Parts: sequence; structure tokens; C-alpha cells
Amino acid sequence: MIMVPFITLIMTLQGVEPGLSVKMAIATSMTTIVFTSLSSVRAHHRRGAVRWDIVKQLTPGIVLGAAVASLGVFAWLDGRWLAFVFAGFVAFSATQMLLDRKPAPSRTMPGVPGQLAAGGAIGFLSGLVGAGGGFVSVPFMTWCNVVIHQAVATSAALGFPIALANALGYGWAGSSVEGLPAGAWGYIYGPALITISVTSVLMAPLGVRVAHALPVQTLKRVFAGILYALAAFMLYKGLTA
Repeated sequence: MIMVPFITLIMTLQGVEPGLSVKMAIATSMTTIVFTSLSSVRAHHRRGAVRWDIVKQLTPGIVLGAAVASLGVFAWLDGRWLAFVFAGFVAFSATQMLLDRKPAPSRTMPGVPGQLAAGGAIGFLSGLVGAGGGFVSVPFMTWCNVVIHQAVATSAALGFPIALANALGYGWAGSSVEGLPAGAWGYIYGPALITISVTSVLMAPLGVRVAHALPVQTLKRVFAGILYALAAFMLYKGLTA
């Protein structure tokens, strides 16, 4: 969610058509998560924070939702509307995090059908906006009384199936698109993928340490503030595309 606005800006400055630059930024950002999620979840797992039972239940729906988004809806939608979708969901997630509404004490994660549906929604929305799913899965899990640090860690583990399923879809769906820059596989821009993946893998463990050190309320406020700024930028890009 941080990378999409920056990659969009960089690709636009390189002369890529604005609508296409949004799509390539979303696809490239998502693909980097294949690598960064492995580094991040390894660090979270060492702290015993990953809820693998939740990962197991959500993953089938995530893969299905991601396939529908990346192979179908993503290729069909105009890049400008994708920017609006990105801005809207990011702002919504930030608001939910900032309001800090307390879930009912008795609420828990839903059963298998409910988690399958939730996984499908997470995978589909992630495929549209190029994020690892944390903007949906973290609020969803905290709403179900999963501790915020466990929610963040579990979201990192969910990032791998989300990213892999979507990356394959982006590459396939964009393989026949005209106007792609050199080094692109479908909507995925290779040079950016390599550069961002290497540096992100190195820094992900540091982010894990900071996340576990911060108080819960501070973590939520920082997360919400970053999301608002990114939502505003992508709204601007959509309006000016």
C-alpha cells in the first residue's frame, strides 16, 4: 500500500501512460510481497505471533478471490478507476483502525464457511489494489478479537498466497497489453520488482521488531496516518490521470 503510489509516480515520470502506470504499480507491488512476506513471517513466527489456524482457513478463499481479481476484473477496469478503488478502501481501512471500535467480547473468528468467504473478499480486494491484504485482514481479525500483534503477524503470513496467486494472474492477463516498457512481464515491471524485493526483504525484520515494540494504540494510529496520506495521493492520481 506504500509502494503503489510511489511506483505509480516513478513510472509516470518515465513516460508510461497514467492509467497503465497505475496497473503496473499495483501488479509490481503485489509481486514483491511474494518475497517480503517470507522474510516478515519468519520474524513474526519466531515470536510465536502467527495464528496458523487462521492462515489455513483463510487461504483457499484468498486464492480463489485473487484469481477472480487478477485474471478478470483487474484487466477489465480502467487504471483511473483502480486508483479510486485503491483510495477508497485505504481510507476506509484507516478510519476503521483510527476509530478503534471495540468488538463484542464474545465475538470470535467465524466458522469454515465464514472464513472462506472472508478469505475470498480479502484476496479479491487485494488483487484490485495491489496490497498484501493487511488493510482488510488486520481490521477483520481485530474485529474478531484477535490481538493486534497477532493480526499483523497473521496478515504477513497470508501475504504469500495472496501475492503468488495475484502475480500469476497479472503476468498472464497483461501479456498481450500494448505499450508495456522494456523489462515487463505482463503488468509486472521487472526492474522495480528486483530492486524493491531485495531492499524490502532486508528491512522487513526491522519492521517486525518495531511493530512488536510499539503500544497497540500507537501502532494503530501510525498505521491509520500512513493510510490516509496514501489514499489522498492515489485519489489525486485518479483525478489527474
